[in-house]
Amino acid sequence: MSVLVYIDTLNGSIAKNAMEAVYYGSKIGSTTVVTNGTIDEGALAELGKYGAQKVLIHRGLSSNDSSQLTNLVVAAAEAVSAETIVFSLDLTGRSVASRVSAKLKAGLVVGAIDLPAADGTVKVNVFSGKAYGNVKVNTAKKVIAITPNSIGIEAADGSASVEEFSADCGTAGIRVKEVQKQEGDVLLPEAELVVSAGRGLKGPENWGIVEDLAKVLGAATACSRPVSDIGWRPHHEHVGQTGLAIRPNLYIAAGISGAIQHLAGVNGSKVIVVINTDPEAPFFKAADYGIVGDAFEVLPKLTEEIQKLKAQN
Repeated sequence: MSVLVYIDTLNGSIAKNAMEAVYYGSKIGSTTVVTNGTIDEGALAELGKYGAQKVLIHRGLSSNDSSQLTNLVVAAAEAVSAETIVFSLDLTGRSVASRVSAKLKAGLVVGAIDLPAADGTVKVNVFSGKAYGNVKVNTAKKVIAITPNSIGIEAADGSASVEEFSADCGTAGIRVKEVQKQEGDVLLPEAELVVSAGRGLKGPENWGIVEDLAKVLGAATACSRPVSDIGWRPHHEHVGQTGLAIRPNLYIAAGISGAIQHLAGVNGSKVIVVINTDPEAPFFKAADYGIVGDAFEVLPKLTEEIQKLKAQN
């Protein structure tokens, strides 16, 4: 089976969710990757470690215009006679996958969390991660958008061939005036460890205890919606139903009550640790581990103990 995987490399690097998409595609069939941007060809060849046989690089686009990216993916799919097209369910995947599905008259699976079964059904998250569903696509061509951090990846020896690819992508419908890049050692959408806090921190001046724990863990920082709305933290740290949906291996939440809207963005986490002074906080019902205590006492103590453990190793 011929598989095409689209990955976004406009930031000049290959994100973890892109590697997941390539690995996922390689488990379905012979995988070709299509991308655009100015990334080094050597980095693209490294995708062979995750199962890609070939990478098509288009250098004519300067922005993430959804209509242009759709035309690029459709052209590449037709060039390699792809039967399955794979996206990561990131911002670009959410925008482009459905358009590609419509243009190719291909069935669409959104939020896949496992490889297709023998009969072609795909397991997906439904109801904001509260349940699972099985979707079967009966069309000849299929488009699958996978949930980030839901597919384990294994690197092996291998190198993909890299080829220049030309396509008529049409005229951009948007004009980019400014790009503000997220800063930090660990980017939240890719983080496997996340330390998050809410209004229980009482003010932005107290966020140092969250950042200290995140630093010693090598984790990203996040926050609840009220915190970002009142300007204590930047909006790109907001996780929840109306913010980022994340699936880290560990999610530590301090001073967050656990409203259903917040849970919708983090309930895919492998392990949830909740710290709250209120033993009746709803978040404790979703937690794997709970600490009834003051974040101002618990977080520094956790940081101190982790530092001791790291010093012993």
